[in-house]
Parts: sequence; C-alpha cells; structure tokens
Amino acid sequence: MNTEKDFSPLTPNIVRALNDKLYEKRKVAALEIEKLVREFVAQNNSTQIRHVIQILATEFALSQHPHSRKGGLIGLAACSIALGKDSGLYLKELIEPVLTCFNDSDSRLRYYACEALYNIVKVARGAVLPHFNVLFDGLSKLAADPDPNVKSGSELLDRLLKDIVTESNKFDLVAFVPLLRERIYSNNQYARQFIISWILVLESVPDINLLDYLPEILDGLFQILGDGSKEIRRTCEVVLGEFLKEIKKNPSSVKFAEMANILVIHCQGPDESKLTNDLIQLTAMTWMREFIQLAGRVVLPYSSGILTAVLPCLSYDDRKKSTKEAASACNHSLMKLVTPEDDEEEAAPPTETQTQEDSPPKTQDILDNSLNASQDSVGFSNISFFAPTSTDRPQVTLDLDGIVQVLDRHLHDSSTGMMTRIAVLKWLYHLYIKTPRKMFCHTDSLFPMLLKTLSDESDEVILKDLEVLAEIASSPAGQTDVPGSCDNFDSKSELQVPASAKTAHPGTGSKGTDCSPSTPSMNSYFYKFMINLLKRFSMERKLLEMRGAFIIRQLCLLLNAENIFHSMADILLKEEDLKFASTMVQTLNTILLTSAELFQLRNQLKDLHTQESCALFCCLYRSWCHNPVATVSLCFLTQNYKHAYDLIQKFGDLEVTVDFLMEVDKLVQLIESPIFTYLRLQLLDVENNPYLIKALYGLLMLLPQSQAFQLLSHRLRCVPNPELMRPAPQSKHSGSSKPVPSRVDYRELLQHFDRVQSKHLEVRHQRAGRAEHPDRRRGEVST
Repeated sequence: MNTEKDFSPLTPNIVRALNDKLYEKRKVAALEIEKLVREFVAQNNSTQIRHVIQILATEFALSQHPHSRKGGLIGLAACSIALGKDSGLYLKELIEPVLTCFNDSDSRLRYYACEALYNIVKVARGAVLPHFNVLFDGLSKLAADPDPNVKSGSELLDRLLKDIVTESNKFDLVAFVPLLRERIYSNNQYARQFIISWILVLESVPDINLLDYLPEILDGLFQILGDGSKEIRRTCEVVLGEFLKEIKKNPSSVKFAEMANILVIHCQGPDESKLTNDLIQLTAMTWMREFIQLAGRVVLPYSSGILTAVLPCLSYDDRKKSTKEAASACNHSLMKLVTPEDDEEEAAPPTETQTQEDSPPKTQDILDNSLNASQDSVGFSNISFFAPTSTDRPQVTLDLDGIVQVLDRHLHDSSTGMMTRIAVLKWLYHLYIKTPRKMFCHTDSLFPMLLKTLSDESDEVILKDLEVLAEIASSPAGQTDVPGSCDNFDSKSELQVPASAKTAHPGTGSKGTDCSPSTPSMNSYFYKFMINLLKRFSMERKLLEMRGAFIIRQLCLLLNAENIFHSMADILLKEEDLKFASTMVQTLNTILLTSAELFQLRNQLKDLHTQESCALFCCLYRSWCHNPVATVSLCFLTQNYKHAYDLIQKFGDLEVTVDFLMEVDKLVQLIESPIFTYLRLQLLDVENNPYLIKALYGLLMLLPQSQAFQLLSHRLRCVPNPELMRPAPQSKHSGSSKPVPSRVDYRELLQHFDRVQSKHLEVRHQRAGRAEHPDRRRGEVST
C-alpha cells in the first residue's frame, strides 16, 4: 500500500499501524480510530464519519494486501464501537466490506471478519435486522467452513444474531423466507445444522408465525430429515414435531392443500431400504394421517396421489410396523371422506372452514419448484402429481378417475402385497357403494381384472373380490341397456349362451347380510359375470377344482342363490365342452346338496308345488343331464323317485367307468348324510314310495362289492315289511306321499336326458378313435 497517499482524517501513524503484520499494532491503531470517530460523533460530523468508514473499507478491508485487510476489519469494528447507538445509520457501509472478507481464501482473515462483524452486530443490536438476509447468507457459508476457528467464530456470531431476533418484534419474515427456502436444500451437514437451528429458533418466537410459510420449507425439512447425522435428524424431528403440534392447535390457518403433494412424495417408499429413508416415510405418513383427519374433504383432490403412497405400505412387515399402522389409518380416514354426494354432478358447497383451507397456493411456482427439487433429490419415479384446486371452483371434487387408475394399477401389478390387494378391493367396493353411477363408467375396464383376481392365492382377497363383483352385478346403477356397455370383453372369452337365456331372471330373494344395500334384482352385468366366471373355470380347471365350490358358495351369500344356479344352468345347457359341463354340473350339484348357504334353495326344490319351483327344477335338470349321477341326485332331492328309477334303468346303456362308479359311491354317502334324512324316513312308507326303494336297489346293483355297496345294502335291509306297515282302512292313501306335479313333462325330460348322453357317448368315441388312430397307422406301416 502506498503510505504516502493522503488518508486523512486518518493520521500516517494510524495508517502505518493498520498495515502492520503484528496484531498488537493493528489493535493500537483501532483504538486511535475509535477515539477519532468518537470526536466526530461529538461534533455530529457525519461526513467525516462516512469518509473514515469509506477509507477503511476500500483502501484496507478490500485491499489486495492481507495485513491491510486485517487492519481494515479491526478498524471498521472500532468505528462501530465508537458510533454506539448511531451505528445503525452506517450499517450498510460497515457490513458489506466485512461480508466480502467471508469469502477470503485466508482462514485467519475469515476469522477476523467474523470477529469484526460480531462487534458491529453487538453494538447495533436490533438495527441490523434490515440487513438480516445478507448476514444470514454470509453465516450460512461460514457454518460449513473447514477451519474450526472460523466455524467457532461464526457460531458465536450466530448465537448473538439469534438473541437479537428472539428479543425483537421487527423481524421481516416475508423477506427472509425466499432465502431460507433456497438455503434449505444444501447437502452440507453443517449448513443443514445451521438452517434447522434457525427454523427452530424462529418457530419458538411467539411474534413470528412461520406456520404460514411452512409450504415453502416443508419439502426441504424432509430432505434434511434424511441426513446421515443422527444429531441433525433428531433436531429436524423436533422441528417437524413442533410444527405438527401447532397445526393441531390451529388447523383453520393451515394451508393443507399446498402441502399435500409434498407429503405424497415423501410418503412413497424408496427403492433402497435405509434407516433415514424409513424415517422420512414414517414422518410423512404420520403428517398425512393428521392432515386427512384435520383437513377432511380438502384433501380429496389429492386422493389418488395419497393412495399411490399409502397402499404399498399396507403390505409392510413388522420391521415397518409403525409406518404400516400410520398408512392404515390414512387409508381408513381417506375412505370415510368419500360420500354419496360425490356421485352427484356437482358436489355440495364446502363449509366456511373448508373454503378457507382450500385456498390456492400464494405462488404456484413456489410449490412446483419445491416439488421438483424434492423429486430430483429423492429420486422417485412414476409419482402422480395433482394440481391444487383453483379459486374458480369453490367445491371440493373427488378425483375418481385418478383413484380408479391407481387401484387398477395395483391390481395389475403382480408384486402387489396381499394386504394392499385387499385394501384396493375394499376401495372399489366402497366406491361402488358411495358413487355407483360414476363408478359404472369404469366397470368395463375393471371387470376383466376383477375376474382374474379370482385366481389369487389368498382366500381373503377372493372374498373381497367377490364382494366387488357381486355389487357390480346387483347394483341398480348397472341396470342399463346402453349399447356397447361391457362390449370390451374378448368375444373368445365368453361361453355360448342360449337365446332363451338372454331374458333376465330377476332375483326373488334377498342378498346375504354382508351385502350392500342395493336391490337384490340383478342388472345387465350379472349374466356377463356368470358367463365369464364359467369361462374362467373352463380355462383354469385347477381354479375350479381348488376354489370353485368356495367361490360359488360365497356368491350365493352375496347374491340370490336361485339366480346363480338358474343362470349357470342356462349357460351350461349350450356348453360345447361336454367334459367341462359334466364336471361343472357335478360341482354345482355337490354345492346344492351339501352347502349350508343353499338351505333355502334346497327347501324350495323339495316341494314342487309352485310354477317357480317347477321351472327351476326343469332348468337345472336339463343341464344336470350332462352328469347322470347328478341328475339322479337332483331327482332324489326333489322327491321325484319314479323318474329317478327311470333314469337308473337307462344307466345300463351308458358307459360305466371308474369315475362313474365313484360318483355313485359319493351319492350313497350323501344318502346317509343329514341332507337326505327325509328320504330315509320315507323308506318306512313302503307302499307309497315303491320307486324310491327300486331306485336305491338300482344303485345297489350298479355298485361293485365295496364299502358303499355294504352301506346301501345294510340300509335296504332295514326297510320294514310292507304288511307290517300297512295303514288302517281309514288312513288309506293313493299315490305317493309326494304327488308329482302334473306341470312337469317327465317324458320330455327323459328324452332330453337320452339326447345329452348320446352327445357325451359320441364325443367319447371320437376321443377313443383319435387315441387309437396312431397305433393303427403304425400297424399298417409295419405290415
């Protein structure tokens, strides 16, 4: 530095001392400057004061010489001390050169800059608040300084500044929030510690309402929550906990809508399973649970995003039990928000509180930037975002299309956990109950996947799936004749349906106690459901074998059992795969005879005294003809013993296979079961039930010497002598105990049985011929 240059009012001795490399000499010069400035203050000579500050800043603090910069810093601090309470008038000139030195490459000089600024701030106190942003910006950089002395000095300055902010009521939070939002995304641990400590301080000041600006910094807080430092995570947890407490105290002033998407992002589990990421997800899920409970229907526009995050968590194991429980609470609370008013064209007007809460973000760019920053840093993919509702739409609208899309995606995903699939099906059932009219717009796209879900490994999933399908098949909203509805099904996936079956068979009973409050009458989807269910059984024989009875029994609880059997019998009547038809009839017959769910239907068939019961018997009979033994058992159930005997007489013309004999064996076992108690008691009335005894003897003659043969033979030996059981003259009866209804044409039924069995015989011969043909050809070649 040129010492000959005129630095007045600074004397040459002061200038020389300020440039000295020794700290003690620079300190002496600072004392002289302090004395000089005090004189100017006493004289009220602000011009000279500014001149001194300018010289110290430009010629010393911003000098190229390091010792000169050190001298300038201590000189500026001395000026501030001398100015005292008047230092506020000159703070801009005092602070700016010192902050510039924060970027110096010399760590000692950065330390002296901290020391100088500490003295300046200590004197000015509350007067520095208008310059808070530049001070905070400088301190945030020093918080990550590698030099421990500089870091220690910055911490002292930081504590001083926090004390000033805490005791002042003039802090400009509006001007500070943009800077805070920018700095909060720092990845440096020390910078994060600095940021989070300041948020904690500002949150504790009663006069500062940081909650209004929480949407601006919430995403950054969740980023900090994933820091590798346990201390930083703990401090961040405390900050988020304090915010959540305040939200619970003042929900009416919370901007729920602006923070919903931020929580959705952080509720979604990361690809890698790390402790810090688990903490973020658990905290975000806890916040989401509180938001749904506090905000109510305000969060409905974000429901699809919420479900995207919540549903996978429901399948977590005990290692993430807390997250799973929070997700379950979110799911339950969100489901309760969907009401029948969401099925209307225009939702009901929101309440005063909802209107206030459902306000748009102050600046959409702020939220978008926050979301983008979070997405980039966390690395999530395929995240659904939904724009907040605008002020032009006063009501809260359910995002039904988005919800259905999310639910459908989880059903299609083979990796979806069992509890998640159950929750998805519960949602679909709930939506069909609460918003049936709108949901039926999505039925064509959902229906194939719901049918496929019947092959799920879990019984509980199948039960929920059947509830949804039953609701679709019985809901009044599905009673439509709109062309093209449900026409998206593959034509190859439908069984051949008889023309007579096109007429609907409305249910006359009521559904089970666990069904929806819909009318029991079936809609246009019921018959499509039956067609495609049978097609699925035909394509997946293992499903029929393992779960067929279970599925049909549950459907009989959920829907009208008579409708189910009537429709399936109609469809099977024209089934081209005769082997499947026989197997399906055998399954239906076993269910009819043994299931407690079919008790009412069995009682209806026992007494063929009404037109309806006779029509049902005839409908079942025609399809039951695919399986001779099942047809006989149906006649036993309906007490048509003469017709059963006539059918058994025809068994001599059939091909008696091992499977056939096994079915006869099972029928004998059924006759000994409680279902046929009435039949066994009728053996006492020998005179009036001769064809029952003949039919049973016919079955006995079909059986080989087996356990079933011995069982039935022993039963028939118990039949009493007809002479002993002859009734008194006044009690004579003509005919059987159960008169055969004249409205049933049994001759036509026998002819139908013959036709069906002829088809079965023809198919078996064709199969046998195809099996023998290769041997015949090989023999010809050999000859």
